[in-house]
Amino acid sequence: MSITERPAAAPPSFHLLAKPTGAICNLDCTYCFFLSKDALYPGDRMRMSDETLEAYVRQLLAAHTTPEVTIAWQGGEPTLMGLDFFRRAVELVEQHRTPSQRIEHTIQTNGTLLDDEWCEFFAANRFLVGLSIDGPREMHDTYRVWKNGRGSFDDVMRAWELLQRHGVEVNVLCSLHAANADHPLEVYRFFRDEMGVRHLQFIPIIERATPDTLDLANAGWSERPGRHRMLYVQEGDLVTERSLRPEQYGEFLIGVFEEWVRHDVGEVFVHMFDVTLGAHVGLYTLCIHSPTCGNALALEHNGDLYSCDHFVEPEHLLGNIGTTQMVELVASPKQRAFGQAKADTLPRQCMECDVRFACNGGCPKDRFAVTADGEAGLNHLCPSYLSYFHHVDEPMRRMADLIRSGRFADEICEEYRARDAVTGRNDRCPCGSGRKFKACHGGT
Repeated sequence: MSITERPAAAPPSFHLLAKPTGAICNLDCTYCFFLSKDALYPGDRMRMSDETLEAYVRQLLAAHTTPEVTIAWQGGEPTLMGLDFFRRAVELVEQHRTPSQRIEHTIQTNGTLLDDEWCEFFAANRFLVGLSIDGPREMHDTYRVWKNGRGSFDDVMRAWELLQRHGVEVNVLCSLHAANADHPLEVYRFFRDEMGVRHLQFIPIIERATPDTLDLANAGWSERPGRHRMLYVQEGDLVTERSLRPEQYGEFLIGVFEEWVRHDVGEVFVHMFDVTLGAHVGLYTLCIHSPTCGNALALEHNGDLYSCDHFVEPEHLLGNIGTTQMVELVASPKQRAFGQAKADTLPRQCMECDVRFACNGGCPKDRFAVTADGEAGLNHLCPSYLSYFHHVDEPMRRMADLIRSGRFADEICEEYRARDAVTGRNDRCPCGSGRKFKACHGGT
């Protein structure tokens, strides 16, 4: 199979999450709807073959015209493939990359299978490891459990310590849900002060359902004995009891921001804050808040390519890289239309919104609410985006000005501390929590 001409619609680069074990995972996280995706491949062992691995690496490298290429692994739990699989993947990258290509290896993992050998491999090959942790023990163990229901907190903390000991670069991914989203300061200070995390990403859990599927969705997505399970697809305007309320994500982000902007700019990197600052200087680095999408795809274990990690479902299957070159699928009219629809389907309320430049309607998977005048297509998290983007607008503009003038964004920390020095400790906290300043962001 060969390609004689690069499609004109092919982007110079794109991000692809490869799932070598498909939906198979050793944990049983209640909110993980991806566990249900094994229903797409009944009876399949869900393990990427050597042939598919080689096709993935070769075609991904060939599809990029930019020098930077990310090789990204996710699941399910990708470490179930074993270390030899990833050694082979790195060998194939070195075999097929051009001399001018710079490679970043990344893997998202629950960490429970890591040991010294894994961490030595990550360090030697400069992997960026995303480690899933949902905060302090009681919050993490609410939903992130083993198949027998036991919490996984101790296992993940052991993985964190191993990774730190071997000098592996780690980005903590924290899912936000009913168990932790009302505790922004406790969650953030746990990561910063108790763990020493310096790169954080917060992911809002939104699990959609219909009146007919809500009870099943609330029960979770695993295949425990006696539980009837369905394939999760992006349908319905209801959400599970674990999901964030429309305003909850914004309240969490503001709570974290008010701590971060006083103490941690330039020291702790919170992905959403980096993305927001980027929008204030005209850079879009996250598909969720970019004007269009379509350049963040998902590859299943058997070579099936889907439009997006959140849309691994039959309607959004583009084809298989075993029969059609990856770059042709990425450039296909179906995929380009998928990405452009993010902008074309914005309701009028979004088009006229003053924070559209930073929000751009959020992820299409969450656009199942209606506007004030009844138009469909509003993001479930719209109240959160409005409150957050408005709240941070002034400090983000200030940091953008500092950067443009050749100074450092962290100067804003001192400006906030000077302002706090004349704030009464019994005054209401500026975060909007309603608590006294001394009991909120004025505390230490």
